[in-house]
This record gives sequence, structure tokens and C-alpha cells, in this order.
Amino acid sequence: MSEDSSKPKSTPNYWDYLELKPLLGLQGGLEKDETQLHTDELHFIITHQALELWFKLILAEIRDARDSLSSPKVPEESIPHVVHHLGRVNEILKLAGDTFSVMETLTPQDFMSFRDKLTPASGFQSFQMREMELLMGVHWESRVKYGNVDPLDHIRKLAKDSPAGELALSRLEHVLQETSLKDAMRSWVYRTPIFGSQPHQEGDAAVVDHFVQAYGESVRAHHNSQYDRLVATSVGRAEELRTRYDKTTATALSYINAEDIEDTKERAYVKRYRAGIIFIESYRELPLLAWPRLLIDALVSVDAQMVNFRHRHARAVEKIIGRRVGTGGSSGVNYLDETTKIRVFHDLWTARTVLLPKERRPTLENAEFYQFESL
Repeated sequence: MSEDSSKPKSTPNYWDYLELKPLLGLQGGLEKDETQLHTDELHFIITHQALELWFKLILAEIRDARDSLSSPKVPEESIPHVVHHLGRVNEILKLAGDTFSVMETLTPQDFMSFRDKLTPASGFQSFQMREMELLMGVHWESRVKYGNVDPLDHIRKLAKDSPAGELALSRLEHVLQETSLKDAMRSWVYRTPIFGSQPHQEGDAAVVDHFVQAYGESVRAHHNSQYDRLVATSVGRAEELRTRYDKTTATALSYINAEDIEDTKERAYVKRYRAGIIFIESYRELPLLAWPRLLIDALVSVDAQMVNFRHRHARAVEKIIGRRVGTGGSSGVNYLDETTKIRVFHDLWTARTVLLPKERRPTLENAEFYQFESL
């Protein structure tokens, strides 16, 4: 039987598309009735719900970027896509940090009027933030402890008490099995052509060693030049400066040779991966490296914005409650300040410590490999 063509078809509308009816009914707090809440508490709930929605989008964007970089051979046209979407993550994190300006309109007395009823709830239980950390590449063992409590164990203990807790646990256990954005990025950078050589080619290890050795010699020469200049201008004591520059040089050479990695096989992998970072950063003006260096910049920016977000969070909390014990029993602001030390892409940051001026770089070999082909 054919559909009655005379019957008017339903048309989409704004409130149904955005599901505003259920969305706007989720601000009732523990009482499940927002008419029972003071506007200060309503403000607190809405601000945190908005953050969780932004976290949801960040997770989707990170997975999209991770998936694009996880291919054994990443198409060149995928890199601009990843850069664009990581740029979106950066803007979301900026906006999320600015959310604390709104939060800070809550005075200490305003917050204390309802703070006690939150106990033992805590922002530490934001499983989407924990999921973001894991998906980006923060390992549980390097995560700042919530007191002496392991993050996953803490959530396991709470999970049985509510459907949302079960969701939190399942999400975190799932993400622990996923490839992180950091691991996908490492695999991609590892395949960087160095002096035109790629990992699958015969003699690649020798080419990488040649580049690393040449770069290390240039680092040593550059540091010696800086030392001589400072001593000549009588800035600081020569002996103290010599010790400082020797230590800086030794640290740089240890990094580029991956001497901090004990396992021999892993050291060879990390050495080439770090050489790839340094190569992209050093010769970033080359056409073939234009998008790769923008991708590295985007990843560093995401890390930096995460640090800024954590710092803004800590300062907002300190402004509102000082250095009280957290609602969940943590050290409060002291705990939040510790989280600002987290860096996901350590090697991308460290590489910037050892970068050289253009005139100090090793002479580029096989330069034609990195040029655009003429049509």
C-alpha cells in the first residue's frame, strides 16, 4: 500500500535536532529538580556539563587524528586533514580554559553554600578527562596519583554504585587497549625520509647514523661557540659556564643517540624516531616537509593547551577555595598543580632544546628528494 502523499511530512526543527528537551532537563543536581537549586549551583553544574561536552568532541577528534596516522603508509593528503582537526582541538582547549573565567564568578561563600553536599564527588572522576589522557598517550604509571590511589582502581571502586560509573570503567578499560595518538605519531615520524633514505631501504641505519653523528658534532660546535661568546663578554664565570655547557651538550647527545633507552632494539627505533623529529624541524622549509612540520607544531600546541587548561583549572580552584582538601579527599590545588607538569609528547618538546640555527645544520644530502615535482 502506497504512502498517503497528501499527508504532510514531518520537517526537522532546531529543538529536536539538538534534543533540547532532554538536554535542558539534566541540570537538576542531586535533587533532580533545578527549581530547588540556587543559581550558583546551577552555574556550577552547567559549566562542568559544558566542559564534558567539549571533552566528548576532543575525544572524537583525537581518535580521528590517531586513525589517520595509524596507517602503515599515510597518504600525504591525510596530513592536512590531521593538522586541521588538531587545530580544532587546540581551539576547544582554549575555550575550555576560558570557561574558568565564568567559574571564577563564583565567590568562596557562594561555593561553600553547596560544596559539602558534593563530597566525595570530585573532578578527578571525570572519566572523559582520564580517557583523553590515555588516548593522547599518558601512561597510568606516569599519571599524577590522587593521593596514593591508582586512578583506575579508584574508578573501579566507584563503578558499581551507578550506571554512569559502569560506563566510566568500560570506557577506560577499552581505551587502554587502543593505540594512542602518541604511538601513532611515533610510528609515522619513524618513517621520515632522512637524507632521502627510508626505514625499509638497505643501508638506512648507516644513513641515520651519519645524520645523527653530523648533527651531534654541530651541536657540540654550537655550544662551544656560545660558551666562547659568553666568556668573551664576561657574562658569568668561565668554570661555571663550562660545566653548564658540557652538561647541556652531554644531555643533547644522549637524547639524539637514544642513550636513555636500555633495550637495544628499542634504542634503534627511538634513535630513528628522534632523528625524524630533528630532521623535520631542522629542514622545515623544504616543500615535502611543509605539512609534517605543521603536524608536529599542532601536536606540541595540543600539549601546551592541555598544560594551560590544567593551570587555569588550578588557579580558578585556588581563587575560589584556597588550598583546602579537595571534595574527594585529594590535596586540592597542590594536586592540580602537579598535573601541570604532565607532557604527553616529551620527545617533541626535548627536540626543541637541541635544535640548531640554520647555518649550523648538517649539509642536506639528496635535497632533490624533498622538492615538489614539476607538472
